[in-house]
Amino acid sequence: MTTASPGWLDKERIIAGPGFNRWLVPPAALAIHLCIGMAYGFSVFWLPLSKALGIKEAIKCGPDVGFFGQLFTTTCDWQISTLGWMYTLFFVLLGSSAATWGGWLERAGPRKAGVVSALCWCGGMLFSALGVYLHQFWMMILGSGVIGGIGLGLGYISPVSTLIKWFPDRRGMATGMAIMGFGGGAMIGSPLAADLMKYFASPTSVGVMQTFVVMALIYFVFMMAGALGYRVPETGWMPKGWTAPTGMSSNVMITKHHVHVKKVWGIPQFWLIWMVLCMNVSAGIGVIGMASPMLQEVFGGSLIGVAKKFGELDKAQLAAIASVAAGFTALLSLFNIGGRFFWASLSDKLGRKLTYVVFFVLGGAMYFSVPGSAAAGSTVLFVGAFCVILSMYGGGFATVPAYLADIFGTQMVGAIHGRLLTAWATAGVLGPVVVNYMREYQLGLGIPREQVYNQTMYILVGMLVVGLICNLLVRPLDDKWFMNAEELAEEKRLAHDKAVSNEVHRADGGGADTVPTFVVVLAWVAVGLPLCWGVYRTTLSVAKFFA
Repeated sequence: MTTASPGWLDKERIIAGPGFNRWLVPPAALAIHLCIGMAYGFSVFWLPLSKALGIKEAIKCGPDVGFFGQLFTTTCDWQISTLGWMYTLFFVLLGSSAATWGGWLERAGPRKAGVVSALCWCGGMLFSALGVYLHQFWMMILGSGVIGGIGLGLGYISPVSTLIKWFPDRRGMATGMAIMGFGGGAMIGSPLAADLMKYFASPTSVGVMQTFVVMALIYFVFMMAGALGYRVPETGWMPKGWTAPTGMSSNVMITKHHVHVKKVWGIPQFWLIWMVLCMNVSAGIGVIGMASPMLQEVFGGSLIGVAKKFGELDKAQLAAIASVAAGFTALLSLFNIGGRFFWASLSDKLGRKLTYVVFFVLGGAMYFSVPGSAAAGSTVLFVGAFCVILSMYGGGFATVPAYLADIFGTQMVGAIHGRLLTAWATAGVLGPVVVNYMREYQLGLGIPREQVYNQTMYILVGMLVVGLICNLLVRPLDDKWFMNAEELAEEKRLAHDKAVSNEVHRADGGGADTVPTFVVVLAWVAVGLPLCWGVYRTTLSVAKFFA
């Protein structure tokens, strides 16, 4: 009896043969993450879209046209607050889709998930472009918000399990490289989108529709190349000369067993790590959105050498300090991205638990110092504190997949990571609500603008204390939570794991999966050049701050 040959996208077809270079997998992951990371930069479209009909000036909707009216109206422009719902949907759908389809991803493999992600993310942008053309906001919500959000979730978790299995010796570094790309996506996409909109702008168009189409096509090429570049190691593969650690040590908690994703909702350690991520992200994401107005309101005219408070500045001076604040925001984005690789790599040495202790203790000290540095008028201490905070915000994202692999095993870590991302969706609401509403409340009490953030900083310190306690409570799992030998064997069968890579290669008539060194170099250049360009453009903005 003959069995059908595995399909082009099936997991069996991407089991690496002898001679495969594992360093080809991180650029494949980066190719996808750099594209979907543009979700962070979608705000670059809000202002042009808010005058898509009026072109020069927005055609305002009447008082009778509410949010639902704007979904279908073709006679007036959308409000920026309405457009912002796309941004909210991105991260709600990222968490929910990753949680929903994480188990499918483990069985289908990263290539199939990567292809579906490319189709959803890029197809969603094309559908949104049609929505811009027809001036139908519901199409943009469905296209980029919902369909694109699903692609966002699948693309985000697609490389996690694969990278951890390829780099058992450097789990943190491997996931840090990929998730660094997600943070860097907006650094490339935002200036690219701005340049394209400027190029396509005309007396009858703000250039957003054409920009969506061009970026969708560029992203599709990169994401498909990344998906096709994925390979998974054979079962039990280990790097040459490396031996898996045995037992427990003072700074490493690594299990040799595996938890099924269906069980994680009932495991206390999962919820402790859920709270660890939620508190870390809530504190960080809360200040990201308010970083620019915070700097302007706290330091006012001193940012441009004028001895006036924020409320005393004229229009020209307000524009000048806004330019300085934009440079501050760009500086934070560099630390956000760099922190993802730095802290995740450092966690391979310190251990994941101790790394998060550093996040919460050092981060708490930084938040606590902000009111003092603001009162002293020290922009250096103020900016320095937020740079460290944002590096640890990014580092928290990049370190948590390795933390999960240590505690829950590697067999279904991608699916478990998907479930954990519901903490991100929660934090995306909690953090901004705390910061924004506390600011409004403080202003309502008549507190001066330069002092309205003080109480908020102390609340964020409290969040980090909660995260620290949860992290300290994390312990190795009891044996009852792990799959037994029969359950693990069945899961490996469903996941198409092969004990020997050549089982598939020989059946298909293939040979060794040797990759020439120059191919690996080209792959890194392909993702490295756009990233360097993004860093360069961001550095130009940072220069405005230091000027």
